[in-house]
Amino acid sequence: MSSKGTARVAHEEAMDVTDGKSGLWGWLVGLIVLALIAVPLSASFAFATHPHSQQLFAGRLEEVGNGAYQAFWWIVTLFLVALPILVGYVVAKLSAKSLAVAGAIIALFVIAILVLGQLFVF
Repeated sequence: MSSKGTARVAHEEAMDVTDGKSGLWGWLVGLIVLALIAVPLSASFAFATHPHSQQLFAGRLEEVGNGAYQAFWWIVTLFLVALPILVGYVVAKLSAKSLAVAGAIIALFVIAILVLGQLFVF
């Protein structure tokens, strides 16, 4: 192997700064996602644990029973709690193609939350 070939291989190895640190990247991304969803997470938990907050949502939510109201907000809370864990795991373990698939699944979760919110709130 020529000296250029050896230098190129050494340069390519030096360029991979994430080698062996994917777990740390997963933790960092999960922490960032947790910080971004902290307010919606606390709000959904508050709505789930205080059934009298149903009065804040005039209209269709008055027709829904307390159990359905609380179940909806517990489902939203559980999805929001799982989101940083899922995103951190995905970043740490999956390839670029798998990241795209996981991103699509997360987008579907967000769309499902929005649709359920539109059905119950508006």
